Amino acid sequence: MFQKISFIPVTAFLFLFLATFTPAQTPAHHAPTAKSAKTFEPLNQWKSAVLNGDRVTLQSLYSPSAMARLPQGDTNDANEEPTFWSSLHNAGVTALDPKVLERQTQQPGRLAIIMRVFLTVQSNGESKEYIMVLTQLWEQQGSDWKIIASQRSNPAPRPTIRLTEPTITNPDLYPDANEAQKDLDSALAAAAKDHKNVLIVFGGNWCYDCHVLDATFKTAAIAPLLKSNYHIVHINIGEYDQNLAIAAKYQTVLTHGVPALAVLDDKGKLLTSQKNGEFESAVKIGPADITDFLKQWKPKSP
Repeated sequence: MFQKISFIPVTAFLFLFLATFTPAQTPAHHAPTAKSAKTFEPLNQWKSAVLNGDRVTLQSLYSPSAMARLPQGDTNDANEEPTFWSSLHNAGVTALDPKVLERQTQQPGRLAIIMRVFLTVQSNGESKEYIMVLTQLWEQQGSDWKIIASQRSNPAPRPTIRLTEPTITNPDLYPDANEAQKDLDSALAAAAKDHKNVLIVFGGNWCYDCHVLDATFKTAAIAPLLKSNYHIVHINIGEYDQNLAIAAKYQTVLTHGVPALAVLDDKGKLLTSQKNGEFESAVKIGPADITDFLKQWKPKSP
């Protein structure tokens, strides 16, 4: 199963994915929406079933009409994904760690999630680490959530992440979305007094790479540079449905993924903004990329 591998890098294919898979199913009665919770419990159930090789539970989490985009092509066989994921237990998978990269509510009762899934495989007394990219489109059907479409890559050897990964993620890293303008105004007021720049970080608490960036900001090599030159503001974009006007005002493109950064001077003038997902993947960048960015856009010496 893990011999022939190819890896599809994490990119912002979420929007194309949503446009491609639009099953004509309408959710019935809505319980509390997925976006009201910091964790999505059906995903935890899916993870547990995969680790236990529980095909019956996995089958119950997929819609009978679920579609899948696989490395070898598309299929509308609803048994394909439950069979694949439940087989990992017997293939030697002992740990599975899905890191949510993107999470978007396409419409009420429909949630798309892109994950970087880390796998630990025990084989012949040896432990090996792999990575997959997985997208799932969940739909609320009555009181239950079902996967109606998915896309996955083949497993590939786990790459080295050069940034600092947090031991525990902060569930309140991004404040309530309604606080964004107030927090930005406070940072701009402080900048007007001490003439530091304002660093805006767009993202969400569901975004693992946002937490990786924040953990890297706190390292001994970067924290002093950040503290001396910037006021940092974390702006919560919800599930790509909050504070989009602020992102547009500062010419920050979110469709390539988050975290996405913008820098303002002490008068509120835009100095730079990311438009091509430069920092959206912790796999692609290292500490030097962040240090160089912060040095380039820190206040100029008088």
